Amino acid sequence: MAISVPNRLPGGKNSTAEKLLVAASELMIERSSIEISLSDIAQKSGANAALVKYHFGNKDGLLLALLARDAATEMSNLEYLLAQPITSTAKLKLHIAGIIRAYHRFPYMNRLIHYLLHETSAGSADEVSKFFVAPLLDFHRRLLAEGVSRGEFRQTDPVLFYTSLIGACDHLFFGRHAMSRATGVGPVTDDVCRQYIKHMETLICGGILTQAEEAAAAG
Repeated sequence: MAISVPNRLPGGKNSTAEKLLVAASELMIERSSIEISLSDIAQKSGANAALVKYHFGNKDGLLLALLARDAATEMSNLEYLLAQPITSTAKLKLHIAGIIRAYHRFPYMNRLIHYLLHETSAGSADEVSKFFVAPLLDFHRRLLAEGVSRGEFRQTDPVLFYTSLIGACDHLFFGRHAMSRATGVGPVTDDVCRQYIKHMETLICGGILTQAEEAAAAG
């Protein structure tokens, strides 16, 4: 899969810090792993490994900053999407596509979330909850409630919805390595990503939409 990472960071960050984040992202995509060393990052970025401590405190601090960077665009789009004058069903489909494309662009994202939530400090876990998990769960609660109030959605538990959608992304971009050995499936190409978006739209909407909304969507 081609490497696709931004070469500029939001908020006018220091150019050396930016290079370190881009290098870490590229390495994790190239290796399909979050197991990268400071020396690897330094060599890839052309910067001294000691600068990681200067800019981020340690490697976990760098990984936390990387996840915050990668999640920022998707999180900032949530309020905009919710405010659009379109049906809740249309918002749901756009959100499904947006989340899957974000994982396609950064296939290490869910592994990084798991690592920072469960294998580092409580402070890192709190930060991930604040800038990723909590805002996404809150968006799901409000979108699902809006859809129910409009008669488009059945009552759906937002935590189970979050688990289903994010878990599906995790399995496509992480569990696919195990699947490839059993079924011979190839890498996640742009075409595979488009197929998966359509599949997840059908799967999720089939379980959430009311009968009347399903008929309207089909017609």
